Amino acid sequence: MKHFSYTGSGPYCYSNAFAMMLGETSPSTNVIEFATSSAFGMHLLRGTLPFFDPFCWTPEASFDDTLAALGWTSDLVHGDDPQSALATLKAALVDGPVWIGPVEMGHLRHQPGRMGPIGADHYVVVIEMDETSVLMHDPEGFPYARLPVDLFLKAWQTETLDYGTPFTLRSGFRRIAVRSNTEIIRAALPAARRWLAGAGVSEVPPGTIGNGEAAEALAAMIERGVEEGLRDHLIHFAVRVGARRAADAATCLTQIGEVQAAAILDRQARLIGSLQYPLVTRDDATAAAQLRALAPTYEALLATLPA
Repeated sequence: MKHFSYTGSGPYCYSNAFAMMLGETSPSTNVIEFATSSAFGMHLLRGTLPFFDPFCWTPEASFDDTLAALGWTSDLVHGDDPQSALATLKAALVDGPVWIGPVEMGHLRHQPGRMGPIGADHYVVVIEMDETSVLMHDPEGFPYARLPVDLFLKAWQTETLDYGTPFTLRSGFRRIAVRSNTEIIRAALPAARRWLAGAGVSEVPPGTIGNGEAAEALAAMIERGVEEGLRDHLIHFAVRVGARRAADAATCLTQIGEVQAAAILDRQARLIGSLQYPLVTRDDATAAAQLRALAPTYEALLATLPA
């Protein structure tokens, strides 16, 4: 079965934010996302919340490796308190836009329906600020969005997220190596394999499981009955981004001739993507069967993915 690449919208906030910061020389977002290793695994956080990304992976944990594979570096700053964070942001903006995140998406009131914290992480690029508001490109689909400073600070404080250091920003993006897409993909492979294997994880939240075990456990959870919060998380975020990540990773591996690993990722993308309709229509038995078919693909991918 031939792999067919995806182009379109999706929750790729940090990859889109990085692409904005890298400017005209940026690789495509599918290559950036590949370099984050996000496609290589799945996990059930604390045994209850599913993500189609590696065991105990977070975006923050992969960003330095991502930039290194891309041939870039940046200055990373964590603020100590709201006022010092604003002062740091103001100083950084003198040299151009600033990459911000994670932030709590629920406080971004320019997005329709956002009324307070929802535990969802997000990344934006701040362009300007004044005493009352912050102007940003929000890759959720809101260019030049303006947000009051107090709401921006609430979002940036990350109090309601499962990960993240408050008031984190990156500026001073500098290119240190000129790399083709092929070179970026190959440079990112060692980190991808480590994440898929669950290697190097030092802090594991109690009850968290990964890969095939996580897929089987999620299938059993769905068969027992899906709470509305879990269903919403799956159909509005986890399935959408998981299918796209796997599809983009298959595209990248195809570009470098790793056809066997690409075929497995293509199958993962098809299985994850095919969860959307049964979960929306509440055909949970079909969704559970798809997850059980997904479970063995992670070991198969590990056996074929080059280091």
